[in-house]
Amino acid sequence: MAIYRLLSLIALVFVDGGALPRNVKAQAPVADVVTQAFFDGIINQAAAECAGKNFYTRQAFLDAVNSYSDFGWFGTADDSKREIAAFFAHVTHETGHFCYIEEINKATYCDPNYTNYPCNPNKQYYGRGPLQLTYNYNYGAAGNSIGFDGLNSPESVASDPVLAFKTALWFWITNVRPVISQGFGATIRAINGAVECDGKQPALVQARINYYTDYCTQLSVDPGTNLSC
Repeated sequence: MAIYRLLSLIALVFVDGGALPRNVKAQAPVADVVTQAFFDGIINQAAAECAGKNFYTRQAFLDAVNSYSDFGWFGTADDSKREIAAFFAHVTHETGHFCYIEEINKATYCDPNYTNYPCNPNKQYYGRGPLQLTYNYNYGAAGNSIGFDGLNSPESVASDPVLAFKTALWFWITNVRPVISQGFGATIRAINGAVECDGKQPALVQARINYYTDYCTQLSVDPGTNLSC
C-alpha cells in the first residue's frame, strides 16, 4: 500500500511529461514578481526627505525572504501574486510608500497581561518596520523566532533593513497567512481590524483596497472577492 501511494504521488508530479499537475500553474520566484521596477514604483512615491528612502531596499526584502521561503508560494501562481500584492498593499499603507521607519505617534505599547514577554521599562514598543511591528508581545515573539532581543532592543528593527523586513514577514506568516484564502478583507482584519473594520475607519480600509487592486493590476492577476472588512 505504501508503494502504491508513493507511485500515485509520483504520477501526480509528472503529468504528460510535465512537472506539475494540469491544474497547477508554475510559480515564479518572488524576485521575478517583485521586480526592481515594482519596488521602485512604490518607494519613488515617498518624498525625498523620508527616512525610509535610504533604508528600505528591494535587496533587503529579498534577503529577508530567504528566511521565509513559504512567502509568495501559496496555492496557484495567481494566489501567490495576490499574496505578494496584499503584502505590499499593507506595507505601502503602513509606511506611506516606504517613507516611515517608525510610527509617527510613538507610545510605550506595553501589555502587562503577556507575562511571557515582560516589558523593559526603558523601552517602547511602538510601530517599526514595513508592517509597523507593535506591542511587547509581538517584539518578544518575533525576537524569539528570528533571533534578536526584541524586548530589550526593539530599536534594532529600525536600524537594520533586513531585520525590519523579517519582522514584517514573521508577522505576515504568523498572523495574516492563515486567513489570506478568505480574501483581502480578512488580511485587513488580521492587521488592524479592531481599529478599521466594521465601519470604524472606512476611508483607511478603502485606501488599503486601492493599493491592493493597483498592485494586482500591475502583477496581472485578478484581486479576487471579499476585499473589504
